[in-house]
Amino acid sequence: MAQKRFAPKLHIKKGDKVQVIAGDSKGEVGTIAQVFVDDYRAIVEGVNMVTKHRKPTQQGEKGERVQMEAPINISNLMLVDPTTNKPTRIGRRVEAGKLVRYSKKSNQTIK
Repeated sequence: MAQKRFAPKLHIKKGDKVQVIAGDSKGEVGTIAQVFVDDYRAIVEGVNMVTKHRKPTQQGEKGERVQMEAPINISNLMLVDPTTNKPTRIGRRVEAGKLVRYSKKSNQTIK
């Protein structure tokens, strides 16, 4: 019988505003569009753009080059504090019986 794998607890989720802290796109800010939990990667809107060459799919159609976002490792992303607009580490605490994320920089709860 195969063992069940548990998804790791991540510090970011879809819709969060993040800043890239390492790599070619260092310093750029964007919103998380998609998270790949098993691969520990995320797609950030407007960050880590790559050119993909598409072949023609029908007769008479031309091939094209398309700019698209590539996944980036989650360890290279840092959540942007909503109050100060600066990157911050996050923590977790229990509020009203629920585990919530909070900013270490401003001590404010993150939705």
